[in-house]
Amino acid sequence: MIGDHTPVPTLAVKDLGQAREFYEGVLGLAPGPDMPGGVAYKAGSGGLFVYESEFAGTNQATAMMMEVPEGAFDQQISDLRGKGVTFETYDMPETEWEDGVATMSMGDTSFRSVWFRDPDGNILNLGTGMG
Repeated sequence: MIGDHTPVPTLAVKDLGQAREFYEGVLGLAPGPDMPGGVAYKAGSGGLFVYESEFAGTNQATAMMMEVPEGAFDQQISDLRGKGVTFETYDMPETEWEDGVATMSMGDTSFRSVWFRDPDGNILNLGTGMG
């Protein structure tokens, strides 16, 4: 069954060298093998594939979500800010924003998230309680 496999987000970029600086230097992802046209990264139990495309930066929706434990969230946010990452805010129902961090509740569960862009405009999300 397809549902038994780990999805691998695929992100288009204009400049693979610049993308590698961001994904490796800013996000701290370790590159896997170079692949035709791009590079694969291992992330948790999954991964992502970054490749060059003339269509890079045209998606205006969240391209990838990454979950972090609640206890590590504040440090991750601090680390990203320290590396120059700017968080975006959006008009979302039942969401409270503080300094670029969204807090949302669903029933008895609440979680926090931030959204930011890579150098090509891909929107990435880092959050807690998604699993």
